[in-house]
Amino acid sequence: MGEVTYSKKNDEIECVRYEKSLKTYLPHTHSNHLTVGYIEEGQVYITIDGEGGIYAEGDEFRIMPNVLHDIKPVGESPYSMVVMCIKTEAVVDDDNLKELQDTIMEKPENIYLIEEMAEDSQVSPYHMIRKFKKAFGLTPHQFQIQCKVRKAQKLLETNKSIPEVAYEAGFCDQSHLDRCFQKIVGMTPSQYRDALANGD
Repeated sequence: MGEVTYSKKNDEIECVRYEKSLKTYLPHTHSNHLTVGYIEEGQVYITIDGEGGIYAEGDEFRIMPNVLHDIKPVGESPYSMVVMCIKTEAVVDDDNLKELQDTIMEKPENIYLIEEMAEDSQVSPYHMIRKFKKAFGLTPHQFQIQCKVRKAQKLLETNKSIPEVAYEAGFCDQSHLDRCFQKIVGMTPSQYRDALANGD
């Protein structure tokens, strides 16, 4: 498999480089980031908000915050691309939903039951889940798991051990972290830490 490297100059911009990669990313979102990508070599199939298409060498793509998307190689051919995640403030029309999203993002490790979320959003659990998914592309539970993984990514930039990272990010154990992390980031926490080191 090809190499993935992460480089982060500050908290505003992160750059990810894929070299001859076959990585597949399942549906996910970036809450407060605009994602801009450029295909250097090969082809990728990207689905953005339900619309899929092939992006080939020389093509660019842009994914707005809170938009559900996935990425996969075309056939068995590897691709090379550069992706920049640029911090930005997403516009959300519903103040209650935005507050709920912010609460989950700030403390994803906290136990926050659907009933509590619905009460805080002043709607029934069913309507809250439906409205949340429509606004942010994921159910509240999926979003909370994704936020736990994002927190784990930040913690992996420190000297903390992986079991410590799992605990602080709210996972029941390291294997739970590994499963969720691999599903969203496309690699294990230790591979991610290596990719960070290679990008410095």
